[in-house]
Amino acid sequence: MARTGSSGRHAGVDPELLWSPAERPRRGRPPAYDRATITAEAVALADTEGLAAVTMRAVAARIGAGTMSLYSYVPNKETLLELMIDQVSGEHRLPPEPSGDWRADLRSIAREQRAIMRRHPWLPAALPARQTLGPNTLAAVEHTLVVLAPAGLDARARLETFSLLTGFVASHVTYELAQERAVEAAGGTCGEHLEAQDRHLRSVAAADKYPHLAQALAAAGHDPAPQAVFDRLLERMINGLTAAT
Repeated sequence: MARTGSSGRHAGVDPELLWSPAERPRRGRPPAYDRATITAEAVALADTEGLAAVTMRAVAARIGAGTMSLYSYVPNKETLLELMIDQVSGEHRLPPEPSGDWRADLRSIAREQRAIMRRHPWLPAALPARQTLGPNTLAAVEHTLVVLAPAGLDARARLETFSLLTGFVASHVTYELAQERAVEAAGGTCGEHLEAQDRHLRSVAAADKYPHLAQALAAAGHDPAPQAVFDRLLERMINGLTAAT
């Protein structure tokens, strides 16, 4: 049974109703708006002001409509969120065919996901609330399953690998963005912040209280650039996911 929200309207998402092709009205004036326009405005609002700013009233104001009229296109905020997630998922550049190197293809998928999530900082927080998969998301899932076919994983394991990979990217982007906000709030630059962290850790490690940390810091340095850090962790993630192969 569907839940009922505080407005008295049904909450929750009906996947069949949401993703079925909409029929054109046979009589009367054509609709003043469409879901694509409404969704694009909601995405733009979330991009600039955050997910909490996306309300039916705020989106209606952006398109110049009354709040109640918006419900004839999108029945509730949960449905709007599904539309938003699937719309930005359509930004994923999917090649016509896998390259044949499934590890390289998996890296490309993860990098695309990271790029999309950084363009839309609200997305990592929105994904756990997703209730269904839209056509753009399904296309990305299908592509990933095809990419992983030569990896020796069964069908269920390939699907789980996609979920784990997406979760890793979302978690990492959440951390990246939080660090950037902290640096911005504190002033200075990201490079200055990293240098300060490094000086602190090296001074602590020099006291011989943390010998393993000292050993790690003394090892050949790794590139601290965000993309380089992501790529190193991604490589470990891929190796771990497919260790059984």
